[in-house]
Amino acid sequence: MSTLPHALPVPTRLLQSASNFRDLGGLTGLDGRRMRLRRVYRSDHLAALTPQDRATLQGLGVTHRIDFRGVAESATLPSAVDGITTLALSIEPTVVHRVQALLAQGTEPTEAEAVALMCQTYRGFAREAAQVYARFFRHLLDHSTPLVFHCTAGKDRTGFAAALLLGALGVSRDDILHDYLLTNRLYVRSPLVEARGPKHVMDVLWSVQPVFLEAAFATIEQDFGGLPRYLEGPMGLGPRELQQLRDALLEG
Repeated sequence: MSTLPHALPVPTRLLQSASNFRDLGGLTGLDGRRMRLRRVYRSDHLAALTPQDRATLQGLGVTHRIDFRGVAESATLPSAVDGITTLALSIEPTVVHRVQALLAQGTEPTEAEAVALMCQTYRGFAREAAQVYARFFRHLLDHSTPLVFHCTAGKDRTGFAAALLLGALGVSRDDILHDYLLTNRLYVRSPLVEARGPKHVMDVLWSVQPVFLEAAFATIEQDFGGLPRYLEGPMGLGPRELQQLRDALLEG
């Protein structure tokens, strides 16, 4: 499902060789304050950047790159860019491993089972990967210069990080979902990324659906008592940290 919840604009494509690269700025946050432009970017992997796109990225003033990819993914497709400091916050791509294990056993998942695996993955982001995302927020608090965060496709690990950040800034759930679903319009599967399996399964794994993100938010609600408590608890964003984050990334 690729339907956007309402008619917010699709962002201008800034890099030609990273299809899912985009500025998170411009969305309306707490008290009607807009998120600052040219401060935080999200993306798919940066391993295939053209010289022109490398120059564009450096021209945007990006000084830090947060990489959510697993160890093997990062080693296979190095994404270092001159002049940009890298912070590796590895979250292994477990859903791909689960699908490959099922196929190796002679079991071909249905589309519904593939969706269920993706929902399970997102619940894991909220639970098992909480410490990783807490480090993501700590880095945002410690570094005021522009940064980009990404994984391989820039849709799941990156999508959840973006949803948490936008939620912390007071962006509405509809606008969070809008940003999340933009991947279905923007992302072009990279020929550098090998992922084999039945088409109906790969189509699920390489797209985003509202139910994926909803599974993560439902887990946050059920296990932690809602997003504010999740941010204050596992994410380490008390009132002072939240105010610091909002002052840094929201206008006004």
